[in-house]
Amino acid sequence: MQAILEDLQSGAVDVYEVPEPELRPGGILVRTHFSAISAGTERSKVEQGSKSILGKAVARPDLVRQVLDYAKANGLRAAYQKVQSRLQSLSTMGYSCAGTVVAVGDGVTEFNLGDSVACGGGGYANHCQVNWVPRNLAVRVPPGVSLEAASLTTIGAIAMQGVRQASVSFGETVVVIGAGLVGVLVIQLARAAGCRVVAIDLDAERAQKAVTLGAHIGLAASDPRLETAIQEFSRYGPDAAVITAATSSAEPVELAAKLLRDRGRIVIVGDVGMGVSRPNMYHKELSLVMSRSYGPGRYDHAYEEEGRDYPVGYVRWSERRNMEAFLDFLASGSIDVAPLLENRYPAESASEAYQQIRGGKCYTAILEYPAREPKIRSTASVAPPNASKNVQGNILVGCIGAGGFARAHIFPNLKSSPKLKLESVATASGVAAESARRSFGFTRAQTPAELLQNPDLHAVFILTKHESHAHYVAQALDQNKAVFVEKPLAINAQQLEEVEDAYRRSIDRGNSPFLMVGFNRRFAPATSAIRRFFSGRSEPMMVHVRVNAGYLSPEHWTQHASEGGRVIGEMCHFVDWARSVVDCPIQKVSAVALPSGTRYNRDNVAATLHFADGSIANLLYLANGDPALPKEHFEVFCEGAVARLEDFRVLELVRGRKIQRTKSAQDKGHKRELELTVDAIACGKPSPIPFDEIREVTDTTFCIEKAVSTGEILPLAKTACMEALTGS
Repeated sequence: MQAILEDLQSGAVDVYEVPEPELRPGGILVRTHFSAISAGTERSKVEQGSKSILGKAVARPDLVRQVLDYAKANGLRAAYQKVQSRLQSLSTMGYSCAGTVVAVGDGVTEFNLGDSVACGGGGYANHCQVNWVPRNLAVRVPPGVSLEAASLTTIGAIAMQGVRQASVSFGETVVVIGAGLVGVLVIQLARAAGCRVVAIDLDAERAQKAVTLGAHIGLAASDPRLETAIQEFSRYGPDAAVITAATSSAEPVELAAKLLRDRGRIVIVGDVGMGVSRPNMYHKELSLVMSRSYGPGRYDHAYEEEGRDYPVGYVRWSERRNMEAFLDFLASGSIDVAPLLENRYPAESASEAYQQIRGGKCYTAILEYPAREPKIRSTASVAPPNASKNVQGNILVGCIGAGGFARAHIFPNLKSSPKLKLESVATASGVAAESARRSFGFTRAQTPAELLQNPDLHAVFILTKHESHAHYVAQALDQNKAVFVEKPLAINAQQLEEVEDAYRRSIDRGNSPFLMVGFNRRFAPATSAIRRFFSGRSEPMMVHVRVNAGYLSPEHWTQHASEGGRVIGEMCHFVDWARSVVDCPIQKVSAVALPSGTRYNRDNVAATLHFADGSIANLLYLANGDPALPKEHFEVFCEGAVARLEDFRVLELVRGRKIQRTKSAQDKGHKRELELTVDAIACGKPSPIPFDEIREVTDTTFCIEKAVSTGEILPLAKTACMEALTGS
C-alpha cells in the first residue's frame, strides 16, 4: 500500500510502498479515501526533521536529557547506536482521515464492512492507503457529508475542544488569535454557537480572509487600531480568547490578556510560549486554560487503544463525541469547510503538497488515495512445512516487531552473523517493517500473517509488545518454525497454555520444537563466571538480587494491564537469572509488595523463591529508588564463598579471605544469547534454555503476582504437557 512517511534523518517526506497493517482486536481496517495535512502541526514536524543533529538537539532539549541519562546507564556507544537507530527510521505522518471500513476486528460491534468513517489519532489515522484504527478513534460519517470534508474531522474536534474549554455562551465575544486552519474552524464553531467573533493574525491578508470564512471582523496583530476596534465591537471587551497560533513567543498570550474584559478567559490550543507577565492576568483576574487536543480520552491508553469509553453521564464530550459533533455540524450546514478543501493532491504527489504547506499560504492540503481495494490477507493457517533437523546453507530468518529494543540489540547482532540471512520483517502497522528493511537489509517487508506462513523461513524472531508474544509463538510453532521470542513468553496462564498446546502439537507431529526466550542475563560472561565459581557445590545457595528499576508512570505501555505489568514483563529476567545460577527447579514462591495505593502501581516487590535443593533466592524489584544508584546488584552466598556482581560491570569473587575483582564494559549477554540460538538452529540442537525451564520461570512470575495479592506461599504447578516432556 502507499504510505506517506518522513525520513527522520533528513526530514524529507515521500511516498513509500509498505505492507498493509494487521487487523487486530478492538479496531477496524479503513481504506483511506482522503486525509488532511495539518498546516501547523505537520509543517512544524517536517521543519524540525530537516534540521541538523545539532538543530534537532537545540529544538528538543528534553530528548537530549533522555539520551544523556541513557548514556550514563548504558555507555556512550550504546547511546550513540540508539540515536542513530532512531534517526534511520521512517515516521508516519498525519492524524485525520476518512474512508471505508474493509475489515472489522474482534470485539468491535459498532462498525460494519462498507461503513464510511472519519478517523483520528497520530499513529492511527495516518497518510496511508490503509489504516488500523481503534474503535474509539473512528466515527461514522453522516449521510450528505462527503469523505473529503470528513477528512478534517480530527482537526475540527481539536477546534471544538478549544471552544468547549472557553465555556462560551450565546452572545459573547470571542477573539481567535491565529487564523490558520484550526483558527478558522474555531471561528466557525464559535459563530455557530451564537458568539460574535474577532479574528487576529500576524498576516493582514489572512485576517481579512477569516471574515469570508465566518469571522465578524478580522484584524492584523500589528494594526494600530486593534484595541480600539475590538473595544468598539465588543462594548465591554471580549469575553474569551482562543489562541490557535504557533510560536515560541508568549506575545499571543500577552495580547489576549491585554484585550480581554475583567475576569475573561484565555484558552490555549496552539503551541505558544507561556511566559505571560503577571499584571494583566492579576488585575483582571483572568483564567488561563489549556485545551488538550481532541478532548477527554486523548493520551489515555485504556480509552484510545483498549476501547474503554467514558460513561456519557460523567464525560459528556470525549474525543470521539467531539468528532461526532463536528460531523453533525457539517451535516447540518452550520459550518462550511468547502473553501478549505481547495488544495487537493493525489497521494503520489504528497511531497509537492508538503512543499505547498511549508509555503505557509494555504490552510491545508487534502490527499486523495487510489481507489483500488486493499489486499486483506486471510489469517487462516496453511499446511506447515516439514521440519528439518539441520539447516542447509544460511538460516533464513523472519522478525516480527521492529521497536527500539529490536533495532538496538537484536537486528545488529543478527545482521553480523555469518550463519543467517535477514529474509523478512513484519510489524502490525507495516510502516516500521519497511523502515527496518531499509536500515538493516532485510530482503522484504511483510505482514505478520505472510511472514508466519512463509515456507522458506527457518526461524522466526518475535520482538513485539508483550501481549502478542504467546499468540505469535503458537502460530510459529504450528508452522514448524524455530522460535526466538523476547521475554516474557506469556502474560497469563491462558497464554502459557496456548504455547504449551502448540509445543505439544509439534511433538505429536514427530518434530523436536525449538523455542527460545530472550533471557539474556544468564548468558552474560559474569553469570558464567559465577556458575564456574560455585561448580561442584554440595550445599544450598542463598541468592540476593536487588533491581533498582525506577519509577514508570501509569501511562507507560509496560504498566498497562493488557501487557502484563512489570513483574511479568521485566522481573522475569531476574527469576531466570536466579534459576540459571542455582541450576535447580523452583518449587514454591512467596511475595509481598508495597501498597498499590501509591504512585508506584505495586512495582515495589519482594519475592522469595524456594528451590528443590533447599536454595533460596530473594528478589527485590524496586521502583521507589534513585536512578543514581546502579540498576542491578547480585549476590550469591554458598559454602563460605561469595560472588558479587554490580550492573554486569564489576564482579567480585570472594573465597578464603581473597577477593578477585574484575571490571569490564557492561555485557548483559545479548550477543552470546543470539550466537547460541543461531548455532543451535543451524545444527539442529535443542534450545539453549530447555522448555521446562522457560515454562517454570514464566509460571513463577504468575505465582509472584498471585502471592502479592493473596499472601500465600504458592507451589509451582506441573502441567500434563510438562509431565510428558520430563517423563515424571
